[in-house]
Amino acid sequence: MTASQQSSQPNTRAPRDATPPAGPARSPAAVWGALAIVYVVWGSTYLAIRIAVETMPPFLSAAARFITAGLLLAGLVAWRQGPAALKVTPRQLASAGLVGLMLLLGGNGMVVLAEQDVPSGLAALLVAVVPLWLVLLRLTSGQRTSRSTLAGVLLGLLGLGVLTVPGLSGDVELVGVLLVIVATLSWAGGSFLTSRLPMPKNVFATSAYEMVIGGLGCLAVAALKGEPQALELADVSTRSWLALAALVVFGSLVAFTAYAWLLQNAPLPLVATYAYVNPVVAVLLGWLILAEPLSWPIVLGGAIVVAAVCLVVRTER
Repeated sequence: MTASQQSSQPNTRAPRDATPPAGPARSPAAVWGALAIVYVVWGSTYLAIRIAVETMPPFLSAAARFITAGLLLAGLVAWRQGPAALKVTPRQLASAGLVGLMLLLGGNGMVVLAEQDVPSGLAALLVAVVPLWLVLLRLTSGQRTSRSTLAGVLLGLLGLGVLTVPGLSGDVELVGVLLVIVATLSWAGGSFLTSRLPMPKNVFATSAYEMVIGGLGCLAVAALKGEPQALELADVSTRSWLALAALVVFGSLVAFTAYAWLLQNAPLPLVATYAYVNPVVAVLLGWLILAEPLSWPIVLGGAIVVAAVCLVVRTER
């Protein structure tokens, strides 16, 4: 999953300072151009992760991605808006750090680890259930939910069951499938907490802190696993380096900027369509570029999950 899809993954939460524009609507060409970036770039992050971990240790590659992207974003914020834009209180920093660890270590880190054994398309389809977990988390907090939304959640859980068949049948590692499911729960939990914690007001500063702290968390896990000691730079392929660079520049900077712009300049239901377009893009790219198989559980389960997310997004708009 891809902040970052808070910034990669992919993110179902709106920045705290994102408000609808008061002036005239933006041009449709600009809106659809930004949507195309979010659709394609975030959809391709699963493919890039799969290529990166071919020859790179998973948590070390995630740490390099998020720390680099976070520092670059912080530098851009300081350059464009002044150093004061990065100023936060200790509570805000702690909140951003907690969310960053849940999103990028627990969420994205688990996906990166799982994609050593799980096809990128299957991982993306499993990650697509995050909006469904968010609905269930809202229920636990006492918020009312419509019957249509609950029907979408139940339909999505059915699709999730179908998607686990490749793991149960031995076609892929069951542990990898379970890791992605754990990642979706961590990502949903971090997204859910965002609106309940004192976060920095500047969305870009928030993302920068989340990426750096989440990346440091990935680095700590990598150190515990002995990944730095086992890394041989000569063994890292050129395509893995290129995939990592694409994740930093496009997945964590370009696409997130487009997403943040869309939240302030386009209708939220339209922006939310990324949640069910990204997995379709990921499946197609995995099939075209890595020749990942399209088995019947992946096709059927993926269709059910995408339909469920579409139902929930349309109902909740």
